[in-house]
Amino acid sequence: MNLSPSNVADPPAPPVPVTGRALPNGLAAFLVFFSSGAVLVLETVALRLVGPYVGVTLQVTSSVIGVALAAIAYGAWTGGRLADRRDPRPLLAPALVLAGIATAVTLPVVRYAGEVLRGGAASAILLLVALAVFVPALLLSAVTPLVVKLQLADLRRTGQVVGRLSSIGTLGGITATLLTGFVLVAALSSTVILVALAVSLGVVGLGLGWYLHRQGAAELPAPGRAKAVLAVLGLVGAGLSTVAPNPCDIETAYHCAKVEVDPSRASGRTLLLNSAQHSYVDLADPRHLEYAYTKWFGAVADVVAPTGQRLDALHLGGGGFTVPRYLTATRPGTDNLVFEIDGGLIELGERELGVHQGPDLRAVAGDARLLVAAESPESRDLVVGDAFGHLVVPWHLATREMIAEVRRVLRPSGVYVQNVIDYPPLRFIRSELATVAAEFQHVALIAPPEAISGEQGSNFVLVASDAPLALEAIGERLIEVDTRASLVADVELDEFVGDALVLTDDYAPVDQLLATA
Repeated sequence: MNLSPSNVADPPAPPVPVTGRALPNGLAAFLVFFSSGAVLVLETVALRLVGPYVGVTLQVTSSVIGVALAAIAYGAWTGGRLADRRDPRPLLAPALVLAGIATAVTLPVVRYAGEVLRGGAASAILLLVALAVFVPALLLSAVTPLVVKLQLADLRRTGQVVGRLSSIGTLGGITATLLTGFVLVAALSSTVILVALAVSLGVVGLGLGWYLHRQGAAELPAPGRAKAVLAVLGLVGAGLSTVAPNPCDIETAYHCAKVEVDPSRASGRTLLLNSAQHSYVDLADPRHLEYAYTKWFGAVADVVAPTGQRLDALHLGGGGFTVPRYLTATRPGTDNLVFEIDGGLIELGERELGVHQGPDLRAVAGDARLLVAAESPESRDLVVGDAFGHLVVPWHLATREMIAEVRRVLRPSGVYVQNVIDYPPLRFIRSELATVAAEFQHVALIAPPEAISGEQGSNFVLVASDAPLALEAIGERLIEVDTRASLVADVELDEFVGDALVLTDDYAPVDQLLATA
């Protein structure tokens, strides 16, 4: 073998040694805790940022988690690589300051881009989530390996140092997740949270730079002009955050909510949740039902109890409280009990949508699945299922176990009506019909003929009871309120459902069934 100098590769450059003292243990722990926590704040708030444009579905949630993990992986890899090539001290403060600037810019970037990328396409979801999370999370994730390298002064303690700082970073993420989910999101808007996080990152970064400079270890490695540019970028980002288009009137714990006045009907109000039309109410006439599916609800209610006959009604999902107001107006004395998971929507309804709680209407904030389980057996004449997370029925409200709870609270002659949205190839509505039919003896479906044939997406209303359904009366009433609706039952419905999956708590792939591709 020829080992002449011309054939021997040059050895790799040795890593740059870390000179000087390690950071104080408390400061090192704080930087790792703080930077790791900031990443999880970004991840939690990102779902609220992108929700108004691409919805809050399993795919969106998965995208936020996946992009955040990718940013953490690349950030850790980049930080570790830089730590071996350069002294980490001059890099720590700039990483935090740049992360603060990127965070400040995130909100206006997402809001302007969201208007262009609006919709549920996978590419739009991933791109918008990446704009919301990737850059600041990558910069913040580089901090931990930089700090670890500084603290490895004694190789005999490598495992202890790495293990301790890794656990501190994990604790920072856990603390931030719980604090954001339980406190910050409920108390503050996304704008306030992100601006406060950006300012905090900038302050910590500048403070760290000042401290290291005083210690003679480092300073921000940028000339005055560059520092000025960074400061301007941060201010521009914060300024744009205040003028960027905001799709929300209010941000509740679950929704970006907005109420719009109907230009063609002065008393009409449309409730938008995450930019999707959710409810319509007429403040002057609660008998007015604007959307087709609410007319179908009303038609069934009109058959279950003729006008003037009171009902004991349970509503799973409140939204704009359209149906409870209709039942109260047409059947005085009706007991409407509404389970709405979002207490902010109850307050919004009372403030802007003519909702008045009293003997005829009681609204309870909480998860319908849990609240239904506490209801007395055979206590309701009518149960209305109209709960959605964006355009999707929450999976735990669509399973056979949930339908069994609904059946339990209904009287023997009681009726369950449920609103479902689906698109061709209509896998979810078929599965939900199969699931409801597994518990109730009699089931029917209301929808436009074009939707039933699979030509278009639509609202579908399921009607179920253990008593025979008054199909002829329901059909006649439907003709009066909406000539476009069809009523499907018996053999025709069995053919439509086919061998569709019955959803259970153990297996309910609702989001996947709704996927159109």
